[in-house]
Amino acid sequence: MPVKNRFAELQDEITAWRRDFHENPELLFETHRTAGIVAEKLREFGCDEVTEGIGRTGVVGVIKGKASGSGKVIGLRADMDALPINENTGVPYASKTPNAMHACGHDGHTAMLLGAAKYLAETRNFDGTVVVIFQPAEEGGGGAKVMCDDGMMERWGIQEVYGMHNWPGQPLGSFAIRPGPFFAATDTYEVVVTGRGGHAAKPHETIDPVVISAQIVTALQSIASRNADPVSQIVVSVTSFVTSSQAFNVIPPRVTLRGTVRTLSPENRDLAETRISEICTGIANAMHAEATVSYSRNYPVMVNHDEQTDFAVEVAKSVAGDCAEAPLVMGGEDFAFMLNERPGAYILVGNGDTAMVHSPEYNFDDNAIPAGCSWYAEIVERRMPAA
Repeated sequence: MPVKNRFAELQDEITAWRRDFHENPELLFETHRTAGIVAEKLREFGCDEVTEGIGRTGVVGVIKGKASGSGKVIGLRADMDALPINENTGVPYASKTPNAMHACGHDGHTAMLLGAAKYLAETRNFDGTVVVIFQPAEEGGGGAKVMCDDGMMERWGIQEVYGMHNWPGQPLGSFAIRPGPFFAATDTYEVVVTGRGGHAAKPHETIDPVVISAQIVTALQSIASRNADPVSQIVVSVTSFVTSSQAFNVIPPRVTLRGTVRTLSPENRDLAETRISEICTGIANAMHAEATVSYSRNYPVMVNHDEQTDFAVEVAKSVAGDCAEAPLVMGGEDFAFMLNERPGAYILVGNGDTAMVHSPEYNFDDNAIPAGCSWYAEIVERRMPAA
């Protein structure tokens, strides 16, 4: 694999950073230790500017090239936060924090971008400015949006932005990407069905919210099967069904349903929100109950920009020899907020034959480090070539 020789030399050092992050995971915006280490290392590398506290606990580093005549400014982003999962890998550097684990490889992303930053600060073989972005709270907190809301893009004049995620099941160190919609919009909803409780032996004296909610669960599946265009992508899932009583002989007065919606187009997102409300209230009303629906729009669809995607493919091929077409992903990714602010692209780097992300058995493969670092660095050196 034609990775940069410097990253082969640095692999042991970068691996040590990664395993330290892995052993000390932090959730959402509570990435204080991780952010502190990142900022300290960026200063050690000789970055021209290091700013902490962007997006609460985000870190931004600025590295200027040997020349700045191009006027170009490129952002490179990595996420830092972990997941609320108890680790089950058995590795010697396993998480020391209960119910916190780097089960999505953000430890690897942070380490790879740090490695790229060290190289770029050493060589500065480009004409322009690179802004390295270390983001908290990708896993549900919308840290990318908070950093953008803090004015990050405008403050550092970022013109394009690029991100990367490891991908289990994809050959180690290989790359895959697709233009246009890539990761789904991720919304959540809650439905409270209120009836009239009573004795389980006298159901005729009740308005049973359990039966009504069961009908709602089934009917919600008609959104994908009967309302959405069958060639489009939409997932409506009910993931929680909680009754207000746990007794065997009581029909409860209330049931709470929770779930998630995944879509890849604004039209389907609107459709899902409308139909969930109509179906839930309609069924409840028809059975003399009441349904209250709360719908929250979370991460938008992550859309890769065509020109930047083509460039990301060119860079991936220079590093790994090829770049595959990635599948559509119905999971969410808050890098979408950055791509809504600036043109850019998001790529997958193979993690090999490992457990899938968000599994307690998952572990980032450190052998992917040279490829990931090389891609980050080549984005800068090819997009802003030195004279």
